[in-house]
Amino acid sequence: MVKISGLATGLLQENCYVISDEKHCLIVDPGSDAENIIAKVEETGTKPVAILLTHCHYDHIGALEEIRAHYGVPVYVSPLEQEWLGNPELNGSVGMSQYSNKEIICVPAENEFENREYTIEGFKFRVVPTPGHSIGSVSFIFDDFVVVGDALFKGSIGRSDLYTGDFDTLIESITSRLLVLPDETRVYAGHGDATTIGHEKATNPYLT
Repeated sequence: MVKISGLATGLLQENCYVISDEKHCLIVDPGSDAENIIAKVEETGTKPVAILLTHCHYDHIGALEEIRAHYGVPVYVSPLEQEWLGNPELNGSVGMSQYSNKEIICVPAENEFENREYTIEGFKFRVVPTPGHSIGSVSFIFDDFVVVGDALFKGSIGRSDLYTGDFDTLIESITSRLLVLPDETRVYAGHGDATTIGHEKATNPYLT
């Protein structure tokens, strides 16, 4: 049985997720507070097998190198944002310096996502592009939940005024890639509380 648990990290309270079964886990968006992420992983009693990135804004990758080094696992990222990992201007750790006290420079990810189904150590999920918040934003669709990064929030949507963001593209991404999922699908966003597809279709002011 696949379980998901999250913890809010850093000044922007970015949600890092640990997706686990009986033996292994995936780490999604290690934003900050590496020691807390490691503690969350240890709670599951499982072995990390990969780090998945929904996108490469600094608040989602601030602890990436510490977590990668600690567990020795590969990183997966959209090819459209591979360059962002090593460029503080692109990942925003320069431009948003009031929230980030250091430039974030990561080494390249070992793997670049294709828009397809993946199986990693028994974890089965589908990668779909959900740009609009950033050009390489992706979401991960599991059997009964989806991890959406900063595309969709409970009662809101992601910012579209940052580099490569676009409001119309974001709405199209949400409408065509996320709202087509079953209403009961749980939604885990990059910030804030979890929600469901049905709840957002019925109540989200940006979507109704």
